[in-house]
Amino acid sequence: ATGGGRMRYGHFEMVRLGIGRKLDVNRMFALWRIDAPWQPVTKKGQGQRMGGGKGAIDHYVTPIKAGRVIVEIGGNCEFSEVKPMLEMVAHKLPFKAEVVSQEIMEKKAEKELREERDNLNPYTFKYVVQNNMGGCQNWISPYDRKWFGKHQ
Repeated sequence: ATGGGRMRYGHFEMVRLGIGRKLDVNRMFALWRIDAPWQPVTKKGQGQRMGGGKGAIDHYVTPIKAGRVIVEIGGNCEFSEVKPMLEMVAHKLPFKAEVVSQEIMEKKAEKELREERDNLNPYTFKYVVQNNMGGCQNWISPYDRKWFGKHQ
């Protein structure tokens, strides 16, 4: 996942069926790297007036953060034969996602470290937040205080 979002039961079924139809079960296997839907989402009925408390549970979702691996495919297979099936699934997800291999993830991590190391500006977002420059602690979110704008 390159962007955050929420996966409902239907999204899980779409991924399961999309991969299951094209997966050669004699050579490959798929691993879910996220939990089943567990977070309740409430909704009030249409046409009801304001007030009256919280609505009833409508459905359950799984929150997904950016940078999370959704499904992993392994076994006796090459990345080139698995990529089209995963791209088809990635386009249907309710958030932005991309297909990656271990090599691609290592290159991205290496690039991020190189950019951080070669940065000439001493005032990074992390430095600004940790030193409360401009009173930023008053207006940034707790999420940014923890991750410094990395995973959005």
